[in-house]
Amino acid sequence: MRRRCALWIGLIILMAVLSWSCAPGPNALEKTADAGGNVAGFWMGIWHGLISPVTFIISLFSKDIRFYEVHNAGGWYNFGFVLGAGLFLGGGIFGRKSRKKY
Repeated sequence: MRRRCALWIGLIILMAVLSWSCAPGPNALEKTADAGGNVAGFWMGIWHGLISPVTFIISLFSKDIRFYEVHNAGGWYNFGFVLGAGLFLGGGIFGRKSRKKY
């Protein structure tokens, strides 16, 4: 039993170390204005999250469109982006509960 517990703990630590090493680095353009003098904040993050599936597909074929705004306000933009993407995909507390049909 002890050996199994130690194996699980070791596996969890290994997964944490590997996931930390694969995480993207800092955004050097965060909290800096773009050419128009704008910095994307929370509300723009929600909008970008809502349109993220369409933007992702367009970004594969266009060099002018990016999936994620690099000139953003940091944590609030990230929160808005995840919230918007979750709303679009029907996740979170706003998700529709499925009903079983008998």
